Amino acid sequence: MSSADAAPTTASKRRLPSRGYLVTIGTVLALTAGLGLTVLGLGAADEAVASFDAASWVWSRGKGEVSRVNGVTAKIDTRVDIGQARGHSLEVSQSDRFVILRDVNTGAIASMDLTQLQAFWNQQTSPGVGVSVALHDDSAFIVDSVQGKVQQVDPASLQAIGQPINFPPGITGGAFDGKGRLWIVAPSEGTATAITPAPKPTEGGGGQGGSATGEPQRVRTESVGGPSHDFKVTTLGDGIAVLDRTTNELVRVTDAPTTRTTLPLTGPGTLPEHTAGGTVAVTVPDSRQVLGVDPQGGVKAKFTVPPGAAQSELQPAVAYEGFYYVADADGGTVHVFDQAGQAQKPITFANPGGSLELEVRENYLFINAPGSPVAQVVDNQHGVRPVDKYADDVLGGDPPPVKTPPATPPKQKKKKPQKPAISKPGPPRNVKAAAGNAEARVTWQAAANNGAPITKYVVAGNNQTFQVGADQRSLVVTGLTNGETYQFQVHAVNSKGDGPARASNPVKPTAEVPDPPGTPAAEAKPDGSVTVTWPAANGQGLAIERYTVTAIAEGGTAPIGDAKETSLTIPAGQLEYGKQYAFTVVAVNERGAGSKVSAVSNSVVPFTKPGKPENVEAATVGTKAGTIKVTWAAPADNGRPISKYVVKAGGRSTDVTGGTSVTLDGFGAGENVTVEVIAVNEGGESEAGSATARTVAKPTITVTGVDTTFNTATVKLSVDAGGGTATCALAVSGGTGSNGSCSSLKATKLAPSTKYTFTVKASNAAGEVTKTATGTTEALYGTATCINGSTGDQKTYCNKDVDGRNGNEIFKVTKQDDDQQAGWVANGTRLQTYCKKSGEEVYAYVYNNDKRSTWWIQIDYKGKTYIPWAWLNLDGGDDLDNLPTC
Repeated sequence: MSSADAAPTTASKRRLPSRGYLVTIGTVLALTAGLGLTVLGLGAADEAVASFDAASWVWSRGKGEVSRVNGVTAKIDTRVDIGQARGHSLEVSQSDRFVILRDVNTGAIASMDLTQLQAFWNQQTSPGVGVSVALHDDSAFIVDSVQGKVQQVDPASLQAIGQPINFPPGITGGAFDGKGRLWIVAPSEGTATAITPAPKPTEGGGGQGGSATGEPQRVRTESVGGPSHDFKVTTLGDGIAVLDRTTNELVRVTDAPTTRTTLPLTGPGTLPEHTAGGTVAVTVPDSRQVLGVDPQGGVKAKFTVPPGAAQSELQPAVAYEGFYYVADADGGTVHVFDQAGQAQKPITFANPGGSLELEVRENYLFINAPGSPVAQVVDNQHGVRPVDKYADDVLGGDPPPVKTPPATPPKQKKKKPQKPAISKPGPPRNVKAAAGNAEARVTWQAAANNGAPITKYVVAGNNQTFQVGADQRSLVVTGLTNGETYQFQVHAVNSKGDGPARASNPVKPTAEVPDPPGTPAAEAKPDGSVTVTWPAANGQGLAIERYTVTAIAEGGTAPIGDAKETSLTIPAGQLEYGKQYAFTVVAVNERGAGSKVSAVSNSVVPFTKPGKPENVEAATVGTKAGTIKVTWAAPADNGRPISKYVVKAGGRSTDVTGGTSVTLDGFGAGENVTVEVIAVNEGGESEAGSATARTVAKPTITVTGVDTTFNTATVKLSVDAGGGTATCALAVSGGTGSNGSCSSLKATKLAPSTKYTFTVKASNAAGEVTKTATGTTEALYGTATCINGSTGDQKTYCNKDVDGRNGNEIFKVTKQDDDQQAGWVANGTRLQTYCKKSGEEVYAYVYNNDKRSTWWIQIDYKGKTYIPWAWLNLDGGDDLDNLPTC
């Protein structure tokens, strides 16, 4: 998040945009058709508003989208797809009118006018860290920190306005204060310069939205420290605060008199890009120290952030509404402290995917995790609300995700290595001096920091002592006498003290110096090295003994090596991949006299093949046969965008260009598949990350038991779904099966006392299998029922077997034939049944609830005999359907 629209110094609500339009969804879609950026939706509550207060645009790296967060609702209302930047680092500069995006990996710049939601990729800069975009209201600048060039551009078209303003190479800053002034710090000079944009046309002349005309102007230059010091800058509502990291002096440059305060820092400090309000938060990342400094230079807060398990350094703290918000560099936690230095409840991100972006806009603190789907919004009462950047309730959002079986178990976290012991720094390397005309140029390479960052270097010579920034490592000492011999001592300083000194070679200043070499040319090679070449210097009659090459980066210059010839190859790893560098060359003759510095070379970005893809995981796709899904985390691109991933499995290769996952199919059922993932960029192929997964196999069934009743059977089973999702079914001949649970299935409509064979079928994406089991249903019993009535003969009717008809009489046939009577049973006698058969109608009258039927039940009584159903009540609800027909 990189906004140059600074928050006001008070907590009052920002003004509404002075210009703007209402647009409907239809207009948005029409305007954006065919453009490189696609607007996915506007929220229903703000369907037609293209620009409004209390909003911030945030980047989602994995999704390739910028989303607008409404600070009031803590919800996303607009999502813009930027597919070509997916997986890249994206810098977002925003004002109430415009959003300007810079793809750090490719250098491409896009502008989006919020009054129309039109967007164009319409500018190209050098890729890598070193170029930035500053934006305030309708004014924009492109700042090339390496080359020292500052160019105003039209924020809509990104076309140049006026001529560039040139500074010494290696500048820092490049952000607007609240009054619309762009501030640049030149470390080589120790100065800060304010620039005002070219004036806009008047409303009556140029019309609304017209481009600025004329030239941007330098309006103020102020000393903020010594030459060749290291600096950090934060913009204020009025002016800037500059931290001289070499001396720990904080300089506040505003419309009021400049103030200077030396701070009690424990190491090199840093500042946030912008500060809202009067308190400047100063952070020492290595020691996790934070100071709050008021406008008068007083230290109003001082505390140390306790280390977490990750032993991470800190990002710059942000002061907001009397609290301090400090993020760990690994992105997992934002620590919160009040003015007294008391810890408050932290803000955490479960899977941040990298460092966080903290910015105060419109009286809210927006915290974005570009590598995750989550952001957070903090209000001025310090209430925290999460934001789902992938919310599907935004028009044009994604469909609900398809749930799949869990992937392989997460890998165990590696134990964090212990922090090394801290000691004083080692001696600087390669300390050399080259004489000039009444001056000497001293250069050296970095000392070992021994566990604590170098805060500065100290150069002693000619009875003088000079302090030089840790990122500078060169010094021109003037005021010397030609012909006299000088030698210089250089040592490094860290939080533990002064390290040992190294002496330079003796030199004698002279007027017989060589001419500067010609303008060097730099080329980054795919193996990670950088080659710098230059035209030979004119030695003016003396031989050129060596050339000293200095690398220039954002905010710093440092010697990188010496060469006898007119070229130098800087080995891979000596320069930071993905960061812009330019180079200068000094010629040194046989007498040790050095030339003036050459012109600055072109900027290059060192690069090599990508890092090894991280967190490679392969998982079974349970819904498809022979299929696995492979996911991975994007590795370091090492200076060039990753053009594709090559996923190898089963003797085949698949190119992936649209993300960090792929689904592979065509494998056998239950096959163990080993996959390799390789990242590819201009530098070549990375080392492979690997993982193994098993495709879904056919299920296996284990029958664990069969439980029966007289008319049902429950088959108990366990099913190994083979890594997929299984469905199960039960079939039985002569009954009714079922579908459903793969732990038990029920068969119904079975006959009593019957042996059955049950067939269980389990199916998944790989196929189906069956398993059989047998079981015998239980016998069905009935209760002989004849209950005496309440009057007369009815009172004794059911007591015993008598001549003539009586209840509960049993026959060998299905009619009441005295000659075929087998016997009689008392009321309540339990009888086992076999089947039913039609016969003579029998009416039980009052003795069994007026039951009347022609059905007779075959029972186990002196063999297989019959009793009228009218006198027998069957178990299970007296349902005849539970008996088969005899």
